[in-house]
Amino acid sequence: MQWLTWAFLIAVTAETLTRLWLGSRQIAAVQAHRNEVPEPFRGQVALADQQKAADYTTARVRMGKYATVVEAFVKLGLTLGGGLAGVDSLWRQSGLGEPWRGALVVATLMLILQLVGLPFSLWRTFKIEARFGFNRVSPRLYALDFVKQMTLAVLLGGPLLLATLALMERSGARWWVWVWLIWLAWTLGLTWAAPKFIAPFFNKFSPLTDESLKKRVETLLERCGFAARGGVFVMDGSLRSAHGNAYFTGIGRNKRIVFFDTLLSRIEPDEIEAVLAHELGHFRLHHVRQRLVVSVAMTFLGLALLAWLAAQPAYYAALGVPVPSNAMALLLFILTVPVFTFFATPLLSWWSRRHEKQADDFAASHADAGKLAAALVKLFRDNASTLTPDHIHSAFFDSHPPALERIGRLYTLVPGSR
Repeated sequence: MQWLTWAFLIAVTAETLTRLWLGSRQIAAVQAHRNEVPEPFRGQVALADQQKAADYTTARVRMGKYATVVEAFVKLGLTLGGGLAGVDSLWRQSGLGEPWRGALVVATLMLILQLVGLPFSLWRTFKIEARFGFNRVSPRLYALDFVKQMTLAVLLGGPLLLATLALMERSGARWWVWVWLIWLAWTLGLTWAAPKFIAPFFNKFSPLTDESLKKRVETLLERCGFAARGGVFVMDGSLRSAHGNAYFTGIGRNKRIVFFDTLLSRIEPDEIEAVLAHELGHFRLHHVRQRLVVSVAMTFLGLALLAWLAAQPAYYAALGVPVPSNAMALLLFILTVPVFTFFATPLLSWWSRRHEKQADDFAASHADAGKLAAALVKLFRDNASTLTPDHIHSAFFDSHPPALERIGRLYTLVPGSR
């Protein structure tokens, strides 16, 4: 499989150069429009806000370009450079049996990747976010969050990893089918449990307390056929950031819609109703279910491919691992597959933007499209989201339609606008 070595090198190079090129295009686009507010937003977005959004976007993208280069060297260093093989060799000296040794090899590499990304996370949080007035995380809270994340990774991911490695070792050629079934149960259970039992480890979730707003929300929920225990929650997003947002999460009786408190403090009740209608659209149009089905199918195919690769000795040698093992097969797959699938990113982004348009249409049929547009303008402004992204960068990465396109389309959905 010497061809795989060259294919991997070419794919890493192509991904890195493409990311750097797209980042440069994005910076050029936002800076070119830094000193002029687009026509549809004049009177709603001040020039100072437009300039802040351009500078904020530039800072984030520029940091992302540095991270891209570092990630490329890390991928090559861990694979062809012998990093994975070195860690595996160290743990082989422990004398531990499988699947424990393999699990520790995987955990070590995951920790290394976390530590590599840590400086960028710290810079983004305490430099960029703080510089533009968004960060509210103290060093103590940041450290506490990191510890919680690592603890949950061990408690929730550890058993799944051990089960995967044990099945790879002992259940024959069809091990991947059993792993897929266990992963499916784990994913469904986690998706169900996360809103109620995991997210509260990091944030406080409270029911709406404003009675008039609560009545308006309950009426909309009933009109849209949304049945969930509690229904709509307010999250203390202001604990960590000044950014505002809303999202739909969960399945079964734990599905819920969450508003950041920072969002509710900035928009009016009729605008809140319109944003809620958009989030309900994701529920009524089965977007969460669709994404889950696609994820399940892709994992099934991915595990089948992993099972085939794991049985090929040349797979390991081509990617810098002289001694095959189940842990190495898994780690090589985790490191290399995203490189080869990177150019499918625009397709996934297009699918996400399509869902957002459908949810906007749903909101327009159950609330005021003009109020949704007004709420989104406030979100763009207060979150310093660029109104003038590069169209190629946007098509590649953006999960939501560009601001000009989205707001313009919403105004056409206002009754009497056509």
